[in-house]
Amino acid sequence: MQDVKKHAQRRKLFARPFSKTAIRGSWEPVVKEKVQLAVSQIQNELETTGICDILKWSTFLATDVSGHLMFGESFNMLGVGQVYLPLSVYANATILTDNQKNEYIRILESAMKGSGIGSEIPLLRMIGPYIPLQSFREMFRTDEYLLKYSQRAVTNSRKNSESCRNIFSGLVYETERDRSVLSDMEVAIEAGNLIVAGSDTTAVTLTYLIWVVLSHPSLRLQIEEELISLGGDYDEADLESLPVLNATITETLRLYGAAPGSLPRTVPEGGVTLSGYYIPAGTTVSTQSYTIHRDPTLFPNPERFDPARWLPGDSEASEQARMALSPFGAGSRTCLGIHLSWMELRLGAAEFFRRCGNVRLAPSVSDKSMRPEHYFLIAPSAHKCEVMVGAPRKE
Repeated sequence: MQDVKKHAQRRKLFARPFSKTAIRGSWEPVVKEKVQLAVSQIQNELETTGICDILKWSTFLATDVSGHLMFGESFNMLGVGQVYLPLSVYANATILTDNQKNEYIRILESAMKGSGIGSEIPLLRMIGPYIPLQSFREMFRTDEYLLKYSQRAVTNSRKNSESCRNIFSGLVYETERDRSVLSDMEVAIEAGNLIVAGSDTTAVTLTYLIWVVLSHPSLRLQIEEELISLGGDYDEADLESLPVLNATITETLRLYGAAPGSLPRTVPEGGVTLSGYYIPAGTTVSTQSYTIHRDPTLFPNPERFDPARWLPGDSEASEQARMALSPFGAGSRTCLGIHLSWMELRLGAAEFFRRCGNVRLAPSVSDKSMRPEHYFLIAPSAHKCEVMVGAPRKE
């Protein structure tokens, strides 16, 4: 949405349901339940096969959370796993089955690749839908497929059933009461956008978070010692007070934030002067956190994973560095789901390291296999992060 006034109005509508207070008050039990199920499934898979892919289960977790909050019904990825169907299934679909929901996830992944490629090569975004290859259709003609399922957000938002409640339910009620109604199409589009924004992003970050902690035994020990003090009924507010856990998450977001690429903006009428340079109206400018987060003037030894940057002490990050940290964007376009993402990362990491003390990285995992692959969002180049039962590796 490029219109500044329209964006501000829409942002205001979503500010309350996505606030930290609302997310904790309305949705924390749902998120925690799904986190606990994800860790149980990880444990079960380790017991039965001896090896488990953290990226897979993190993706299932983040997708189920997003589906529940945005649509009012879970994809049940954590329960049934991932099943792929041909895209032709969607051609005349009106009611989506569980298998079709799982196919929806694959389309989301293709949509993110297409979005990243299209932002860098606009010409390809224009001609991509007409290239007669399935991979191109999936990347550049996803809207028609995504919108079919997004209509479920509209239906469920107007139901009185608690089991179908979604993040739009109160929003639709409020806007109808004030006669500033979001159309059904707008609700569907927002639901589709939000699940795209909230699934792979959190899944990738949680995967890298678990990887870096398992790669640093002394850090893992510090986090486990922090978590020992918590009772079984801990909540996110308890986790927010744990300094090492939160410093580790912050440092993960610095080096492995899921969306480190360019965020293009168009200079408005009249142009603008930045740092002494005049930029004409209509010029596309962008920032990207990948470079900012690796600026040695802000982050000494920037490629080193060092959570101590975010703890009080000699190596504490400067105020400038804290201001430059922008894994969720900045300003009026900051990611709406920032509080939900932090909740999933805190609860996901806490539950994993409380219950999986005997887990270590599998031999298949290396710095090379975890090197980020960029399609606007990053992902491990191996597209997996396997763990197994056994003694931790030495640091």
